[in-house]
Amino acid sequence: MKRKTLKTFDNVEIEINCYENGFDSVLIFMPGWFMTKDSQCFLEMYKCFEKNTDIIGMDFRGHGKSGGLYTFTSKEILDVRAVVNFAKEKYKKIYLIGFSLGASLAILYGSKTKNVDKIIAVSPASDFKKIENKFWKKEAWIPTLKKIELSRWFSIRASLKFQRKIKPIDVISKINCPILFLAGENDPTVYSWHTKKLYEKAKCEKKYVLFEKCYHAEDLFLMDREKFLNICKNWLFEED
Repeated sequence: MKRKTLKTFDNVEIEINCYENGFDSVLIFMPGWFMTKDSQCFLEMYKCFEKNTDIIGMDFRGHGKSGGLYTFTSKEILDVRAVVNFAKEKYKKIYLIGFSLGASLAILYGSKTKNVDKIIAVSPASDFKKIENKFWKKEAWIPTLKKIELSRWFSIRASLKFQRKIKPIDVISKINCPILFLAGENDPTVYSWHTKKLYEKAKCEKKYVLFEKCYHAEDLFLMDREKFLNICKNWLFEED
């Protein structure tokens, strides 16, 4: 694994982990709020895809080893652009897999470019203002406790300044590349209707899968690993 630092258009340093496995394709992992490229669940996911594609894990601004402050989708599209532009120099095919707000950002970026071949959106929010985030429910705090990593938590830096946010639901119809939408039936943070509504409005090749009794974002992988991996790999690699 190689660590690299990229610069965004607004001069923020973004750190990425590059796992070179000898492929001409790359799968870029885009974590959500409060998660990083070095979170244990993502390190486990990278290993599950290493026989299928090269991998890039990224820290959004305000997270992990990247600089800047997190703006909850207002400016993070610049982070995605920097990583995809880096990947374009080496790879023929570029895939994005985003989780929670990372999934929303994959949609926002995909609506502005044709540089991406396929997208997997896991628990994306259709509108940031409509996120439920019922953190007091056991479906929220129990998975959170299981994923506690103090070094990661202390790395989070958020902007308190209000900034305009584009709604994924307003731009989803502009995406041309295929999108796989995944949602958890018991998601307490971004209810599954967000994902279903985005799926219904998308005009590209698409697929929607609801994970029964599962929660939010990376919890789909942690709670039903075999199903998650089979669906993602079939979507990415067996339909080309």
